[in-house]
Amino acid sequence: MKPIFVRQLSEEERQALRAGLHASSAFTVRRCQILLSSAEERLKPWQIARRLHCSDPCVRDTIRSFNRDGLACLQEKSHAPHHTQAALDARGLEGLRELVHSSPRAFGQEHSLWSLEGLAQVCLGQGLTAHEVSDETIRRALKKLDINWKQAKKRIHSPDARYEVKKSVGTG
Repeated sequence: MKPIFVRQLSEEERQALRAGLHASSAFTVRRCQILLSSAEERLKPWQIARRLHCSDPCVRDTIRSFNRDGLACLQEKSHAPHHTQAALDARGLEGLRELVHSSPRAFGQEHSLWSLEGLAQVCLGQGLTAHEVSDETIRRALKKLDINWKQAKKRIHSPDARYEVKKSVGTG
């Protein structure tokens, strides 16, 4: 690979990088070490990686980031995906809302109360999701619908008009 180096540093950038060597964030310290090694010693990425016990791609990414963004590259960014495709679209969310109000046994589930796993399986079976989704995906979808999944367990309604009376008498 062609070696890359940090662009010419201004005095302000050089001072900020030296100050960053004493930062409380290990991320910032490591980036400052990489950038100063490249700028002041003109070391190649593989040499910096060997010296700092990190990978060559880590060094290259840091240099590219600095050349593109300047000192802003010293702040660690979120590791969350920049964009995600929702597993449940609007139709899927409404279908999930209807599922929560029905009995799991009507969909071949063994239990009378919904579980997140059971909801995920039925969503896939009913075509509400294109692929199998995690329990966490279902929990987030329920949260988006303002439904606490633990409350969803108790939302089953019996067609029996005296259900509430029987339930309170039978269970105390």
